[in-house]
Amino acid sequence: MTQLQQLNRQLCALSVFRSILDTPVVLGLQKLIYAIDKGSLEEQISACGAFTKALYEEGGNLSIFVLNYIKDNENVFVRKKLSGETISAAMMESMKADLAVLQKLASLDATQVTGAINYDGYLPLWTTEPVDLAAEYADMLANLATKGYGIFARYRSFKVKDGRLVPVTHADSQTITQLYGYSRERNQVLENTKALASGKGASNVLLYGDAGTGKSSTIKACAGACAAMGVRLIEFDKRQLAEIPALIEQLAESPLKFIFYIDDLSFVEGDDAFSCLKGILEGGVTGHSANIAIYATSNRRHLVKESIEARQGSGLHLNDTLQETMSLSARFGLTITFSKPEKDLYLEIVKSLAKERGLRLEEAELFKRAEAFAIRSNGRSPRTAKQFVQLAKIGLK
Repeated sequence: MTQLQQLNRQLCALSVFRSILDTPVVLGLQKLIYAIDKGSLEEQISACGAFTKALYEEGGNLSIFVLNYIKDNENVFVRKKLSGETISAAMMESMKADLAVLQKLASLDATQVTGAINYDGYLPLWTTEPVDLAAEYADMLANLATKGYGIFARYRSFKVKDGRLVPVTHADSQTITQLYGYSRERNQVLENTKALASGKGASNVLLYGDAGTGKSSTIKACAGACAAMGVRLIEFDKRQLAEIPALIEQLAESPLKFIFYIDDLSFVEGDDAFSCLKGILEGGVTGHSANIAIYATSNRRHLVKESIEARQGSGLHLNDTLQETMSLSARFGLTITFSKPEKDLYLEIVKSLAKERGLRLEEAELFKRAEAFAIRSNGRSPRTAKQFVQLAKIGLK
């Protein structure tokens, strides 16, 4: 029996990490080994090209592909580890045996395979590098609460699509130190996020105020600042609020901490999503999930867009109408206001951004242009300051 045949049989016996057999890379490799054993030369050459193509689409490095797979794989072993269930000696032994097989796979050199094909033409190659899968996996298991597991080990931000979490591969990388002004407000959000990360109990947070003041950027930056502490950000569209309870149930056992982020939150009269979110904030769901907090931004303090007729109410029920429309924001444990900056703060933000971006202008000229830009635009705000500096940097302002 050749080494390739032996590896193929060992792959067929995988249990804990068995789903790797369904990946295009390993499917392609097994077809290649079968072709080398039983197929024609043309079948061997074709299978070699198909396997290498599948691996190229994963980066072209077989060792890193296998390493990323074991870190991303949410298998029965990891689920039992997360839930605190007892792991049997048999399953533990199977996990270790699987890792030993995958170590052989990760070390499979291209020449070992192409050398078994009796062809003097060019055959595509791939790369490998030294990896210690057992040590990497042990480190991941020891740090599940901070480094994460599965997709949470590789990504920090997510969106929701059809009830599933989809990683944001190019998440906003702006740090808290790159946001200027509103230090008191941002510190409140940051401290609440640290409390969430440490398991001390965090409040649901509403950031409301004028557009362009950095509410969304604050949430993303605070989540990023606490990512190494095990915080992950999940963004919801307002139309997806009904999916929150199911995801809370799914993530409640996780050692990680999650911010459920809703941007630009507002409702119209009779909106079903209003009652849905109200119920969640009242604690019917999140009250039992200390690893989850809801962070929302809004340009409206009371979140509900009311008509004049609704505001006037109808006779005896006027007070009930007003209380209902004002009640949702009161259910956020922490409400933080971001108002448009006064002139001094606006110019301080401009000055800080200009220094960061290397914009060289005399201060008086810088301030003069910045003020003129704010008048022509939507008024003073951090967003306006950022737009001005970006344009001034390329000579358009």
